[in-house]
Amino acid sequence: MIPAPAEYLLRCDDLCPTISPERWRRVESLIEEFKLQPILAVIPDNRDPELEVSPPDPSFFERMRMLEAEGAIIGLHGYRHLCASRGRSLVGLARDSEFAGVPAGTQREWIHEGLRILREQGLNPKIWVAPRHGFDRNTLEALRAEGITILSDGFARVPFRRCGLTWIPQQLSSPVDKSKGIWTICVHPDTICDEDLAKLRAFLTVHSDQFTSVYRVLFGSQPATLSFAERIYAGAALWRLKISRAARRVRRSKLLRSSNAA
Repeated sequence: MIPAPAEYLLRCDDLCPTISPERWRRVESLIEEFKLQPILAVIPDNRDPELEVSPPDPSFFERMRMLEAEGAIIGLHGYRHLCASRGRSLVGLARDSEFAGVPAGTQREWIHEGLRILREQGLNPKIWVAPRHGFDRNTLEALRAEGITILSDGFARVPFRRCGLTWIPQQLSSPVDKSKGIWTICVHPDTICDEDLAKLRAFLTVHSDQFTSVYRVLFGSQPATLSFAERIYAGAALWRLKISRAARRVRRSKLLRSSNAA
């Protein structure tokens, strides 16, 4: 059954000690002000140069531990955030991936090591968050072997079971008022702009009582295989997103060509 009114989860991606501490603290202040219990997607051993924008913040993991103690759930956000594989993902959204298509043994090593790193920092990761939605069946087998049975992905309106794991859908990159369903809003604190931050604040001001947590979602539902109707809905939502992304790439390409011509 699709819950009504809608419920929302906030997910913060690409968290690591070298992101902009100023930008992160602006998002963190919203988490604290509205008493949110978000998904904090932490990269265990970041090697992505685009996320190395400041010296390592010595207080980063302490802040993660404090937020986890206040009800946030820690997500294992890949391993090093280097998306060099062109393997086919179960979600099939991005062109490249850190995990999809990588040999099973390597994936097991990365997941084991990523969990070890986060646990040594005093965190207790409970949910998988794949960089760029990229993972395959070998990824899920490795996660199950390590005791991770929840992931944040998919485009349905309810949590569901697939490949032995519980999927909590992640459908939105910015707040959208919905009438029913469970909706995860994913933000990237390191790149969020003032306009998007203001939009998120305005949405929280109106809808803060509809924000929930992973624990409450799982306690209040019994995820099962998606119904045929919901699979159709999720497939259509995925295709709409693909078309939207393709259109944006075309527009950017045209703008770049026009700029070069000028």
